[in-house]
Amino acid sequence: MRAAAELTGCSHHTVAGHVSARDAGRPIAEPAPRPRATDAFLPKIEEWVEASKGRIRADVAHGKLTALGYAGSERSTRRAVAQVKAAWRLGHVRVHRPWITEPGMWLQYDFGDGPAIDGIKTILFVAWLAFSRFRIVIPLRDRTAPSVYAALDRCFRILGGAPTYVLTDNEKTVTTAHVAGVPVRNRQTLDFARHYGVTVLTCQPADPATKGGVEASVKLAKADIVPTETNLRGEYASFAELEAACQGFMDEVNHREHRATRRRPADVLAEEAPRLHRVPDTAHTVAFGLARTVPENTPMVTYENAQYSVPAHLLGARVFVRAHGTGPGEQVVIVHHGPAGPVEVTRHGRARPGSPAIAEEHFPGARAKVPGDYTPRARSAQEAEFLAIGAGAAAWLAEAAAAGTARMNVKMAEAVALAKIAGTAEVDKALGDAALDGRFAHGDLASILNASIARTTMHSADEARSLTQGTAAWASLGTGTPTIAKEQDR
Repeated sequence: MRAAAELTGCSHHTVAGHVSARDAGRPIAEPAPRPRATDAFLPKIEEWVEASKGRIRADVAHGKLTALGYAGSERSTRRAVAQVKAAWRLGHVRVHRPWITEPGMWLQYDFGDGPAIDGIKTILFVAWLAFSRFRIVIPLRDRTAPSVYAALDRCFRILGGAPTYVLTDNEKTVTTAHVAGVPVRNRQTLDFARHYGVTVLTCQPADPATKGGVEASVKLAKADIVPTETNLRGEYASFAELEAACQGFMDEVNHREHRATRRRPADVLAEEAPRLHRVPDTAHTVAFGLARTVPENTPMVTYENAQYSVPAHLLGARVFVRAHGTGPGEQVVIVHHGPAGPVEVTRHGRARPGSPAIAEEHFPGARAKVPGDYTPRARSAQEAEFLAIGAGAAAWLAEAAAAGTARMNVKMAEAVALAKIAGTAEVDKALGDAALDGRFAHGDLASILNASIARTTMHSADEARSLTQGTAAWASLGTGTPTIAKEQDR
């Protein structure tokens, strides 16, 4: 043993300990177990951990052990409870098998809370194509079935096809009830799925492995799109700005390398697209409401005896109108199906017959006509010269016509002549004052113009003339010569 100790550079006692452990069949260099104060109570601790499903506190266990005659410290109890809990969790852990996806098979979608626009909260519809990891984010105003169907139709058209299965949560738009743990499908959802040739499935409870991809996409989309203190994004002024932000997010995440596949999702989608089903040319419009055709000259549609405005670019197009909600907050939603799929174009509050619901942005360039509010338009050269003077001339014309002024053409020609002499700005101001004071008689314009011109006599000094007061009047004092009178006469 001493020779072996010299070869290894350690004590011969260490060599003797290793030899003894080898002969006894124990692991070499392992510490020898020593009895602990909690060994006799381990069965009871295991019973408590099993009954509490691994949630019992160590201080509670120590109190129970003390009542049973345990004399050890609380630190020993904590160490024993922690070891038993670790063993219990190891025996009850759920083993997840990785989900291997196939191209063209699975599409998952979920919802997230979007930003508020004009005090109204929006919804983020997030879809995730499992094989290519392609993400789609579409903002919605609500989570009703028509809005979800329209978003799914847009997803299919963005992807270039429909997958075999669509996976989502057990919402009322998909599952109406559960019987013996089996979900009962919504009939409208089945009609929608049959139209596109897909199968809508719902995920199992407490099964994050099957739907974790879209949930991670929702978390990523909210962190980038919703204004927070971390991304320093400002509030959205309109719904169009939110749609542009979602499109920018999609362009960014789908054209950068994915961490799992080491490829860009857009490139993988190009390979997966031939495995997708063909999307029908016409969308499933049964749930979108009643069909209406917009007139070719007025962007208004009629729904339940009331009229509602639509964007002007939809003149002559076909739209779908439906009601959403009840009571004072009831809304009328209008959807248009275009080349990119069904898109919600506007929504109004419930209108009454005879009182149409109109949005001003739907009538670009239109001016509300008010009786008695006339816009002067020149119809002759003389009228054009008069109106060219300025705003005061237009005001004078409107007020003089309302007052029934006679021989207006003669007075307008006089104003044009005065503008050439005194200046256009001065005459325009005088016309404005005349219109304000109601002075439309002959000669009033010239009188106002003369009163507005300041007339003062200016004296200036030069080398031949001085402004100093003379003393010639004082020279005749005492001489009797009327010099002062001569000076005054001169």
